[in-house]
Amino acid sequence: MSAAIPMVELWRGGRLESAHAGHAVVCGPGGTIIEAWGDPAVVIFPRSSCKMLQALPMVESGAAAGLSEAQVALSCASHQGAALHTRMVARWLADLGLGEADLRCGAHEPYDRDERDRLIRAHERPCQFHNNCSGKHAGFVHMNRHIGGDAEYVAPDHPLQRAIAQAFDEVTGETSPGYGIDGCSAPNFATSLHGLARAMAAFAGATGEGDARDRAMFRLTRAMAAFPELVAGEGRACTELMRAMGGRVAIKTGAEAVFVAIVPEKRLGVAVKIADGASRASEAAIAALLVRLGVLDRDHPATRKRLDAPQVNWRGLRTGELRLSAGFAGV
Repeated sequence: MSAAIPMVELWRGGRLESAHAGHAVVCGPGGTIIEAWGDPAVVIFPRSSCKMLQALPMVESGAAAGLSEAQVALSCASHQGAALHTRMVARWLADLGLGEADLRCGAHEPYDRDERDRLIRAHERPCQFHNNCSGKHAGFVHMNRHIGGDAEYVAPDHPLQRAIAQAFDEVTGETSPGYGIDGCSAPNFATSLHGLARAMAAFAGATGEGDARDRAMFRLTRAMAAFPELVAGEGRACTELMRAMGGRVAIKTGAEAVFVAIVPEKRLGVAVKIADGASRASEAAIAALLVRLGVLDRDHPATRKRLDAPQVNWRGLRTGELRLSAGFAGV
C-alpha cells in the first residue's frame, strides 16, 4: 500500500504555508490503470462524485424514457439551490403528482446568493428543493414511482437502494465493503479509488449503441456535459471546467475532496481523493489531470482560477498562490 503523495501547496511570502496530499488514478478500457499517484487501492466514500452511478438504474431500467436531457443532468447534480434548480425540481415532482414533502434529502440554505437573499427578503425558510442533492432525489422519487416502492426510498434495504448497490458493484468491478449515510440521507457505498476510476472509464467507453447499460451510461455522460449549469452552478468548478472543455468531458465533485472525470474521446476515467478533504486541492488536482490528458486548456480562465491560482486579499493584493507539488501531474 502506498501513502498519499503531495499534490497541492499554498505558498505565501515565499514560504510553504499549507500542503495537501492525496491519491489519483487514470483508468483506460477494461479498468486498466494508465497512471496512478498515491494508492489506487485506498478505500473511500465517493460522496456526490458517484451521482451518475446512483442515477444509472433509473436510466437503464427505462424509467427515464420520458425525461428530458436536462432532467437527466439534474439527477446527477450537486446544485446551488438557485431558482433554475429549485423550479426544475418542483416541476418534476409536480408532474409526478408529488411535492416537496415527498423528498427525503432535508433542507438547507441555498448556496446561490440571489436565492438566499430572496428568501431573507420574503421571510421564507429554505425547503428541500434548495438542498444541493434535490435533483438526485427527484430522480430517486421518479425511479421509486416506476418500481412501486414505499415512500422511504433512502432506506438501505429499499429496493431502489438495493438496485443502486448492485449497479455500483458491477460498474466499479468490486464488492463494496459497506456504506455510510451521506449528507442527503442516502447510502453512499465505499469503493477503492481504482474502482471509482474504473467506473468512470466504463462510462467513458459507452457508445450508446450497446445494451441498456451502455446506452444509459452514454446518455448520463452526455447530459451532464451538455448542461453544466445544472450539474453545479455559476462559479463552481464542475460547471466552469465542463464549459471550458466544450461538452467533451463530464466531471463531478464530491464532498471531502473527491473528484471524477469521464473523458469519452480518450475512453478514460479519472478519480481523485485529497486526504484532508480540502476541495481547493481536489479542484486543482482534477484541473491538472485534465490538462495532462490534453482535454483542458492550461491557459483557460477556468483552469487558471484553480491551477497555480493567485491568492488575493480583500484589498486586491496578491498574497500568494496555490501550486501543484513537484512530481504531481507534470503540468
